[in-house]
Amino acid sequence: MSFRSSQTAPYARFRHIHWVLLGVALIGLGAVLGLRSGDARAVRSSNLSAQGEITLPLELPPLPLPAEATTAGSANTHQAGPRREPAGDWHELEVRRGDNLSTLFARAGLGATEVYAVLAAGADTQTLQRLYPGEKLRARVDEGRLQELIYEQDALRALHVIRTGDQLRAQRIERPVERRLAHSTATIDSSLFVAGQAAGLSDKLIMELAGIFGWDIDFVLDIRAGDRFSVIYEELYREGEKLRDGHILAAEFVNQGRVYRAVRYGKEGGSTDFYDPKGMSMRKAFLRTPVDFTRISSRFNLRRKHPVLNRIRAHRGVDYAAASGTPVKATGDGKVVFRGVKGGYGKTIVLQHGTRYSTLYAHLSRYARGVRAGRRVRQGQVIAYVGQTGLATGPHLHYEFRIDGVHRNPLTVKFPDAIPIAPRYKQDFLNTAKPLLAQLDTLNRATVALRQP
Repeated sequence: MSFRSSQTAPYARFRHIHWVLLGVALIGLGAVLGLRSGDARAVRSSNLSAQGEITLPLELPPLPLPAEATTAGSANTHQAGPRREPAGDWHELEVRRGDNLSTLFARAGLGATEVYAVLAAGADTQTLQRLYPGEKLRARVDEGRLQELIYEQDALRALHVIRTGDQLRAQRIERPVERRLAHSTATIDSSLFVAGQAAGLSDKLIMELAGIFGWDIDFVLDIRAGDRFSVIYEELYREGEKLRDGHILAAEFVNQGRVYRAVRYGKEGGSTDFYDPKGMSMRKAFLRTPVDFTRISSRFNLRRKHPVLNRIRAHRGVDYAAASGTPVKATGDGKVVFRGVKGGYGKTIVLQHGTRYSTLYAHLSRYARGVRAGRRVRQGQVIAYVGQTGLATGPHLHYEFRIDGVHRNPLTVKFPDAIPIAPRYKQDFLNTAKPLLAQLDTLNRATVALRQP
């Protein structure tokens, strides 16, 4: 038993020491694990500051990112602090009568140097030399230097000039618009203008409609009660608000039972024109009349009695009664071969159209700017204004048409045939015209249905 007792005491002491050592080991291991956990948190905090992001388990929500946590070149870069406002103060400058860019800039504290810098910023800034009363410009100025300029030309276009370093750069801004199709149809009782306005067409669209068919229809002589027209055109909208009418896309005019149709078509390079359904141009070599919507006071008559001279004197042209100052248009492309006073004709212009044709415009009050002998003019271009110079009893335009030097009646002479669309555009034109012509057919059916009792 003593042996057992002697053996038990050392074993008890060993077991006591064992537990002490085991406790010390556990304490040391906990300390090591605690240090490693602290190091891990420090690394994550350092990564947050250096990279601007942290990696977390997918089931945890992301932590808010501090504003100062930014690093250039990182995958996710965050701006530090609020956005800095551009330097300078804005000035709103309204154009008054007699103003130009220099006087406007002077009101904003800018000198001639800034004016020259703007005009040298690009071709687009040349429009700033043609400012009109009521227009507005906004200029941002900092310490006597222009930093930014905005010129609202209209609801669709603006000019933006901004300083980059020591240079000003100009950019034209085209605002996007929504184009909606609209249509109108009407029957004429008295005049095209009255019918067009009753159908809701603007004056611009009425004039465009007359211009489309002006080579085939004399809107002074040929219009009859019961004539009718249908028009498909564009309306331009921006942000749900109508800005203005666009172009006519297709139109039909029924004059004394004869049907005329035209479709607008644009070719490469941006040029557009109107063609009939077969692709023949609506544009003839000559317009039928040189003035818009006037009455004829004297026709072509070789046995007419002159109202001033009171004797028989051939009247080899047509007189269009119109108010003084009414614009006179060239009826065809040509060259000015005479501009001046010509006896009883008073102030006169003579145009030569190729080798065979010439036209004369007399009793003018004044000439359009830039129209002088030797200059070329375009069909439809305003070349002068109605007056009563020379032997005239009242304001009117005397118009003559000559072929190979021989006077012909402008109201009945046959004009050269229309020019067809180029063969390379023909199929594309037909594809464009087909749906528009179908819409005109639909409008006609609807008009006929409304007329039926």
